[in-house]
Amino acid sequence: MKNYLEITKSTSAGLRELRKDAAEPLAGFSQLTREAMKEGVLDKKTKEFIAMALGVAARCDACLGYHAEALVKLGATRQELAEVLAVAVQMGGGPSLMYAADAMTAFLQFEGQKAA
Repeated sequence: MKNYLEITKSTSAGLRELRKDAAEPLAGFSQLTREAMKEGVLDKKTKEFIAMALGVAARCDACLGYHAEALVKLGATRQELAEVLAVAVQMGGGPSLMYAADAMTAFLQFEGQKAA
């Protein structure tokens, strides 16, 4: 079983190292992320659900971890995530189904960490 707490921790460490050598380009990406994900017409939780669905479609393990963690912090429920993942699977077929299962695993791992 994939451990999404470890995946995000490891990816974050790699990103810290990358930022040392590519600070300016990555600062631009960070700014884009802040602007795209801030509260607007869509709330932050809705934007995180969209990001999670796209992470499933892109088959990005670290994306699943980061967005699962954010969704737990924003108070998302397992049932809400399940509906989002159903739409992701409907759009992406079998490969998205496999990553939707991983997305739920990531959410449950971060939810369990929050409860502890």
